[in-house]
Amino acid sequence: MGELGAFLKIERSGVSYDDPSERLEHYKEFITPRPVQEVAEQGARCMECGVPFCHNGCPLGNLIPDWNDLVYRGRMKDAIKQLHSTNNFPEFTGRLCPAPCEAACVMEIREGEAITIKQIENTIIDTAWENGWVVPEPPEKETGRTVAVVGAGPAGLAAAQQLRRAGHTVTLYERDESPGGLMRFGVPDFKIEKGVIERRVEQLVAEGVQLRCGVEVGTDVTLEQLRAEHDAVVLSIGSRVPRDLPVEGRELDGIHSAMEYLYVRNRWVAATQPDQPSPRSQAPEPDAISAAGKHVVVIGGGDTGADCVGNSLREGALSVTQLELLPEPPAKRPDDRTPWPLWPQKFRLSYAMEEGLAVDKAEQDFSVVTTRFVGEDGKVTAIEVADAQPAPPFGPVEGTTREIKADVVFLAMGFLHPEPELVDGLGLAKDQRGNIKAPTYATSEEGVFAAGDARRGQSLIVWAINEGRQAARMADRYLHGLGPVEGSDQPGPGDRDQAAGDALPHAGAEPPEQAEPGL
Repeated sequence: MGELGAFLKIERSGVSYDDPSERLEHYKEFITPRPVQEVAEQGARCMECGVPFCHNGCPLGNLIPDWNDLVYRGRMKDAIKQLHSTNNFPEFTGRLCPAPCEAACVMEIREGEAITIKQIENTIIDTAWENGWVVPEPPEKETGRTVAVVGAGPAGLAAAQQLRRAGHTVTLYERDESPGGLMRFGVPDFKIEKGVIERRVEQLVAEGVQLRCGVEVGTDVTLEQLRAEHDAVVLSIGSRVPRDLPVEGRELDGIHSAMEYLYVRNRWVAATQPDQPSPRSQAPEPDAISAAGKHVVVIGGGDTGADCVGNSLREGALSVTQLELLPEPPAKRPDDRTPWPLWPQKFRLSYAMEEGLAVDKAEQDFSVVTTRFVGEDGKVTAIEVADAQPAPPFGPVEGTTREIKADVVFLAMGFLHPEPELVDGLGLAKDQRGNIKAPTYATSEEGVFAAGDARRGQSLIVWAINEGRQAARMADRYLHGLGPVEGSDQPGPGDRDQAAGDALPHAGAEPPEQAEPGL
């Protein structure tokens, strides 16, 4: 259980970052790795509580006390085995997950004292890659069954890997030119360099997953074709319909959804940064969206909004203003609303706003409602805003109207549901929010399963990986229910421990639903 009493003797030492003003000069990841020995000392602080809450706070159910102790004892190879037993891609979550596990840590009862779980996770997987411990794991037996996984984001990648390791033939369809989904095209390189994604894609290919990029299901290939060619289909198509802002002037040029801009920036980095190539990524158009030399307004205070701010600053925007409709959260955990071990709804200065403040080019305002867009010659020049009422429907406070100069506006207000054309074209039942209705991951169409944001709505990467694993478990169960394929190695009904839901560790019970950070 780590070092007895270490949590009383060793102070928390969190993740270290490059200087905010210096990191604006590049697009590389700006986390400063700590020496393994320092991280081991942080692992020693873990108490291995009698009733640990950390792995309950983690949607993947990561066995955190176990690998904390292994890191403390220097058993890094065992630590990565334990980490991989519940998480296919810990380097993704270690970089992009907001760490609800740390919010649920018993040490976090004293706010700010949680074990540095995210930092330890990153160190484990980075050490594993450095030492060649992450290798392809193709199946020992083939079932003869085939699966189409549609969408190569984290949910699709996880589902494809689980199903392939269970012995099924898996084809992964992706409409973009490269796998990774919003991890590749929505999240900037300075949060996750695309080589981190690419090496996992190479692992999946080496395991036998077949990639078909640049293929849009519903247009280039129909569901009928997929069903004819495959025994099951897993849909992990994301929640890609952005929330719009239908106020006066919305039709003006210069107003874009956040993903329109972020796709351009990620492709630009892949095409122009020689030390950060992204294989298969196409170059953006010459007249693509740009924030260079402009006054930028970002509407939306979440992670996607922060990524728009960070990219705008690196491009050389004259100024960046980030607006949030909701009131500013309190500085500390409000125990009356989000008591431990829930995710605390408290103020967190984003990495991007930290950068903007360092160079005096950015500001963030809360409780602001946009009333109209102002334009000239068909282009946006300003936005009209007002103070927002403190409660829904957050209408404008009379007498507080003002204008903010804006040459370009990015709408980063979240996503509504998956694109309805595809869902409706497949004839799938939907829930009240427009997501694919699949309570047990099985949709209304036999042999078709759903995972990730398309099923649960916009969420975190850690939930996406969990969803992919769970959908794979249910698809695998369905495939084995079809019976053995003549001449294959598929196990019979009494030999189920080769299936994805049973053979791969901890692919079974789904963690309980809980409040989701960052939404």
